[in-house]
Amino acid sequence: MAKEGADMTEETECMIDKNSAKDAGSVEAPGGGKEMRAVMLAGFGGLNKLRVTKKAMPEPQDGEVKIRVKACGLNFLDLMVRQGNIDNPPKPPLVPGFECCGIVESVGEKTKGFEIGDRVMAFVNYNAWAEVVCTPVDFVYKMPDEMTFPEAAAFSLNFVAAYMMLFEVANLREGMSVLVHSAGGGVGQAVAQLCATVPKVTVFGIASCFKHSAIKDSVTHLFDRNIDFMQEVKKISPDGVDIVLDCLSGENTGKCLSLLKPLGTYILYGASNTVTGETKSFFSFAKSWWQVEKVNPIKLYEENKVIAGFSLLNLLFKQGGCSLVKKVMDKLLCLYAQKKIRPVVDSLWALEEVKEAMQRIHDRGNIGKLILDVEKSPTPLMASDSTETSEAGEEEEEPEGDNDNKERMPFIH
Repeated sequence: MAKEGADMTEETECMIDKNSAKDAGSVEAPGGGKEMRAVMLAGFGGLNKLRVTKKAMPEPQDGEVKIRVKACGLNFLDLMVRQGNIDNPPKPPLVPGFECCGIVESVGEKTKGFEIGDRVMAFVNYNAWAEVVCTPVDFVYKMPDEMTFPEAAAFSLNFVAAYMMLFEVANLREGMSVLVHSAGGGVGQAVAQLCATVPKVTVFGIASCFKHSAIKDSVTHLFDRNIDFMQEVKKISPDGVDIVLDCLSGENTGKCLSLLKPLGTYILYGASNTVTGETKSFFSFAKSWWQVEKVNPIKLYEENKVIAGFSLLNLLFKQGGCSLVKKVMDKLLCLYAQKKIRPVVDSLWALEEVKEAMQRIHDRGNIGKLILDVEKSPTPLMASDSTETSEAGEEEEEPEGDNDNKERMPFIH
């Protein structure tokens, strides 16, 4: 892999020069520009809203880097975006995706720190699921020579989020205990690996039973998500736990708050329990909301408990957290170089297989991260599905107007 990194600049120049005839990113558009393949979300709803189509290739503006994408990360958040189940989503049609990796193809004016041929990973404010991406230099990071592209696509969002929740928000220290939901997912596995870098940290993981054999070595105690984990945790740790990382919300919130020790920290970083079907359901959202035990600030004060929320993408794209994230990324790359952490890749999928990949996330079937491999050829059975609805996507269309943004109630009421 180190040789791959050393030879990459020369390889990239050849790719840019020689692949123009076969690469979809080099097809001339009717207007004289170039086109690329991209996953397009035509509207909010089920899997049949996704298409792989041709789109005008972007060019870097001042301070931006143009990346020839090799691989993209696929997250549960992308499923929620597809359904329109997030606050203030952009108006479709749009290209989904928030993270990718690849090779720098060109840079804009006043862009420093990167050269053509650099292997990089990047955060993108949408538009990641395409053959070419342009993003501000503040969101781009150089890949280690030994890191593969699938690993890079599985690294950025999961490990940065896990690190910041554990160390920046919850102040993880030696001897603490951590409870993490969805322990078999990309963030869950990142949390487990980062906890292992601190002495004597106990990790309670909750995951579907069929994942246990694959992840049992990464956590201290593992429980089936369908059992009453509260009683099981209290049998082992009667006083509770120091940190809870919750990506589910709903009825789990009250349970997890009751498990916190004094000075413990509960962090909500997702709401996957609001996703029950192929399309957005206001009933599911309302049910999840009413299952949340309403938080009384006076009770928090009396019990010495901390409740927090975390959104890496909001921190990056809305709240100016680039410099802090850059420092975190530097620390993570050091841990990677020391072989203390390594992203877990569940599977690779072609762009044309995005529906099947997204269904796997919906079914909670993944162990680690799903990756869209831009250069991968789809399997014959899936290739014809890029413009048709898969069986999983055959759902009733939502009534007109049902996709309008609905006001979200605050988490603390």
